[in-house]
Amino acid sequence: MNPHTDSRPGASPPDPQVTAEVLTQALPYIQRFAGRTVVIKFGGVPVSDPDVARAVAGDVLLMHSVGIRPVIVHGGGPQIDDLMGRLGKEPSFVAGRRVTDAETLDIARMVLVGKVNRDIVASINARAPLAVGVSGEDAGLITAAPRDPALGFVGEVDAVDPGIVHHLLELGYIPVVSTIGAGEAAQPYNINSDTVAGALAAALAAERLVVLTDVAGLLADVADPASVLSELTAAELAAILDAGGVAGGMIPKAEACLAAVRNGVGSAHLLNGTQPHVLLLELFTDAGVGTMIRPDPQDAGP
Repeated sequence: MNPHTDSRPGASPPDPQVTAEVLTQALPYIQRFAGRTVVIKFGGVPVSDPDVARAVAGDVLLMHSVGIRPVIVHGGGPQIDDLMGRLGKEPSFVAGRRVTDAETLDIARMVLVGKVNRDIVASINARAPLAVGVSGEDAGLITAAPRDPALGFVGEVDAVDPGIVHHLLELGYIPVVSTIGAGEAAQPYNINSDTVAGALAAALAAERLVVLTDVAGLLADVADPASVLSELTAAELAAILDAGGVAGGMIPKAEACLAAVRNGVGSAHLLNGTQPHVLLLELFTDAGVGTMIRPDPQDAGP
């Protein structure tokens, strides 16, 4: 069998010219990002779909194989809701944030650290044994502070010590970070995963923060899915947030992107993680997809 042909019935072989053009377009991006850190926030619907999770794992491994240093930060809200339902516990929210009593915190830790993290690690290691699961509680990675007494054990990022992540990257591993942080007396707190991703990207001086969600990006008109804003400066995004132009679960994602680019990250990207190979399309093609947020000109590097 010719290894360069597709053996599926009715499949057409790839056009060599198209393949060559794609590789030629990707090469300067591969050279540019080699040795750089890219933080990928993975959660919500994309992380809940096993097929999407496997596809993202493949893209992350390709990035790693060409010299990029990927770091995955994940959430798991739908999985927490699912386990709470099976245990007969009703989720409660205040202003869109989960109220986390001691029992809910135990459930969140079990789901995020013991289930979702392990599933993502396994999806990568099934192809190459490179992923290592890390909790924000490990080695002082994420120090948390309580956000609001009404929310219980919901935390904010107080400090990030990325030493353990740097160490894993230097050894050639792919860190997979779950977003439980530790406060005073090692008290665990559940922290919004978008917030953690933005803070960790800044602490790592990452080249890119990529937030995978289930929508195409930020919209100029929330009623028009085709009105994706392809590129914004930090100031433009801040103005949209101040005007209430971002709603619901996109607010912490947009805020995380804004904080990242204002704290040294090269750019931040909001992408539809259910789109096949969206990471590769955004990083390695001229057109890109989704919404890119750049630092303001006075804050941009040379």
